[in-house]
Amino acid sequence: MVQMESDSALDRGDAAPDFELPGADGETHALDDFATEALLVVFTCNHCPYAKAKVDLLNDLAAEYDDLAVVGINPNDADEYPDDSFEAMREAVADGTVAYDAYLRDETGEVAAAYDAVCTPDPFLFGREDGAWQLRYHGRLDDALNPDDEPTECYVRDAVDAVLAGDDVEIPDRPSRGCSIKWPDE
Repeated sequence: MVQMESDSALDRGDAAPDFELPGADGETHALDDFATEALLVVFTCNHCPYAKAKVDLLNDLAAEYDDLAVVGINPNDADEYPDDSFEAMREAVADGTVAYDAYLRDETGEVAAAYDAVCTPDPFLFGREDGAWQLRYHGRLDDALNPDDEPTECYVRDAVDAVLAGDDVEIPDRPSRGCSIKWPDE
């Protein structure tokens, strides 16, 4: 496990890089399929302790907000990390461990690279602007920096509330912390 902090080249106001990926639900999902006012794209996986520590929060967000789509994207090399395989993703969705709006497989890592994601979890919150997704917040989900820490502040919830209210997100972008993405063919 290599701990990383994210610092994406995407800036607030930048358009979301497009994607079309297979989901653990058996469907293919594209960026424009999500008809909500806010979209939280989180590069995540099954094996990383940092990512596992945020599953409940992401499930809660998906359940609580009708106008937010929570999309997990797993770019990790499943040959080296079998817990991150597509089959393991399907199992996590089937048994209710993962209850995001979509849990997608980025087999080649191309989508993660387009977002300049570096760790799991690495969250990107988008809002709709003239029908297009624009980055409104990229940073930590909460203030718990280590898997065993209990959060006292939930940055992403405040950011989602601001996006849904049509307000600017006042929370500064703070690098997310997690395991390095296990890039395929490295």
